[in-house]
Amino acid sequence: MSIPSKFERSLLSHDEYETISLTHHPAIYDVEPTKLADMQSRLRKMRDKEQTLGRQKRRETRGKREARGASFPGTAERPSQRKQVFAAALKRVNRELRRLHNLETRTAHVDAARKALALRRAANFIPYPSAGSAGNEGMVPRPSMRRRKIVTGARIGRVSQATKVAQARSDTRGA
Repeated sequence: MSIPSKFERSLLSHDEYETISLTHHPAIYDVEPTKLADMQSRLRKMRDKEQTLGRQKRRETRGKREARGASFPGTAERPSQRKQVFAAALKRVNRELRRLHNLETRTAHVDAARKALALRRAANFIPYPSAGSAGNEGMVPRPSMRRRKIVTGARIGRVSQATKVAQARSDTRGA
């Protein structure tokens, strides 16, 4: 389920909200990929920290563990909800990085395909060198020594007609 921006603002400090606000719809497209990668690692750390705080608080409420340190920071009031905010922001950043990677890959494939097509088209039109001046008439065609096998149309028709007649005979025999 998505979390409203107002609720995010109420959960987070000003610095954290500035980081999170860059991951929302129109702003995320303006962020450079290198900054997105930095933001990805920062959001992972923030999410993991909140996850740890949430686990610690749950253990304390069950009585399995005593309180860690003197006190929790002021922002640790609702660690599971804060973790959800950071996880959603991380998901948006991951999706944008994946989209940028796919776009980059697609353009590389299109460029490679265009280059291959240009090479193929260039190979179809090979510029042969001119014959130049020759002392004689040039090459003389040699007649082929292979026998030409010509099957007349009448012979083809005779064979197919014979097949039809044989099939008709066998059909009448069975009936």
